[in-house]
Amino acid sequence: MMPTLGLKASTSRKQIDERLQYYPSVFEFYTDAHDVTPAGLAHLEEMVKYVQSAGIRHIVIHHPMAYDHHHNDVAVSALKDPAGYQFMMSSSEALIGLAIKLNIQVLIHGGYSEEKPVIDAFGDLKSARKMIFARLDYFQKIGGEHVMFENSTSPAFDYGDAGLENTVIEHGYRLCYDISHGFIVLHGDNDKLVQSIARLAPQTVHYHFVDSMGQHHDSLQLGKGRIDWQRVMQVVNPKATNIYEIDLADQNDSREMRASHQYLTHLIATQNKA
Repeated sequence: MMPTLGLKASTSRKQIDERLQYYPSVFEFYTDAHDVTPAGLAHLEEMVKYVQSAGIRHIVIHHPMAYDHHHNDVAVSALKDPAGYQFMMSSSEALIGLAIKLNIQVLIHGGYSEEKPVIDAFGDLKSARKMIFARLDYFQKIGGEHVMFENSTSPAFDYGDAGLENTVIEHGYRLCYDISHGFIVLHGDNDKLVQSIARLAPQTVHYHFVDSMGQHHDSLQLGKGRIDWQRVMQVVNPKATNIYEIDLADQNDSREMRASHQYLTHLIATQNKA
């Protein structure tokens, strides 16, 4: 697979314009809680149309990661945190509705919380996963080809876990595979990472390319971590889209994402000449 230039930004016009000057093929919106208010949704729709007017067809909206200083987690207890549950459901439904209207994609993250909060909420990991899959089934039913689900470093929804991957495959989900998340879950094991990516490739429609040392969530520029990108690129789905989800020194400057694209493009070009 030859990667495309995929960039990420908030709904800030300044950030969007900075990204658009480099003519990305894929654009992903990072949203927050304000973006799913009535005013925020109206602005988000305007910004999506603005990006579309630049000729970009592949647009993804990443659901809000946080609500009221807490993770916006699919694994939220409706009984113990009704406000959090209501936000998670209503924001996801609103974004799916917008995606259908504008013919774009919504990315819903399968989990954020570490194991203890999940178990505290549901009693055990098995029960938490059962609830997560029920909710993802619902989002898939209403979103169809406009919704995808991203893996986490949380045991609630972590690619690299064979049991969870089996269930994901059985449910036929459209997937976003965050490469660094898989690497962290597998404790920096490139062999197991490649196996996981290959196994889920037929259902993967979008990738987050981001490097890592494999110990914790570090969101490194490609080439700065320990992921074997030559091997990874041999097993990804060539029909999928991608962005570079890298920590930026300045949110108004996408240079670390663009440098990652240059690194990966050069790596593959060199490999093809060998």
